Amino acid sequence: MKNNYYAQKLNSTMLFKAYETEIPRVKQYLDAEISFVRDNLTSSERVLELGAGYGRIVKELAGDCKSIVGIDVSVESVELGKEYLKDSHNAKIIDMDVHNLQFEEKFDVVLCLQNGLSAMKIKSTDLIEKILKMVMSGGKIFFSTYSEKFWEYRLMWFEEQADKGLIGELDYDKSKDGVIICKDGFKATTHTQKDLEEIGDLSGYDYKIHEVDESSVFLIIHKN
Repeated sequence: MKNNYYAQKLNSTMLFKAYETEIPRVKQYLDAEISFVRDNLTSSERVLELGAGYGRIVKELAGDCKSIVGIDVSVESVELGKEYLKDSHNAKIIDMDVHNLQFEEKFDVVLCLQNGLSAMKIKSTDLIEKILKMVMSGGKIFFSTYSEKFWEYRLMWFEEQADKGLIGELDYDKSKDGVIICKDGFKATTHTQKDLEEIGDLSGYDYKIHEVDESSVFLIIHKN
């Protein structure tokens, strides 16, 4: 996608540094999100992760599924990911835009984690349908966003990233109600429970919403 902040600025080693946080509560959030997905895998699934960056989550889950492939729009992040995943033999990462999915195969599980709904602007019926087509009958999609209870720590994490020079200085006057805005134009939103319910309803399948660790909220769609 053009004008994608994650493709043009917060990518590759910059993105890697963003996840090297020194904030214990943020580390807990990142671990809890992955642990929740891991607990829902049986080691037999073929998994697709949307917006995989350099493969952080792909690598963590490679030992818990049959195979896993991550896609990302940033060529630089994908190149870093190939090195990062070189010892994970059932995992790979490729350059692909979620708005132009090009897989012939289908997957048992599709993941869109770590607030990917915001980063990839997944909100249209058309895009939800394209993602659903990637899922086998009986499979599941896991979307996650931030819990409202995590706002204080999320703000701390973005401050840490700004201090590292990874993103612009935060605009505190405009950052509120789940939306973080930086003075360089970067904007990170979240999805409310109502937003997740609307996406679930758009899917036409059974779904549930589940909060994890008071830090992330999952929408799980079951393509039954």
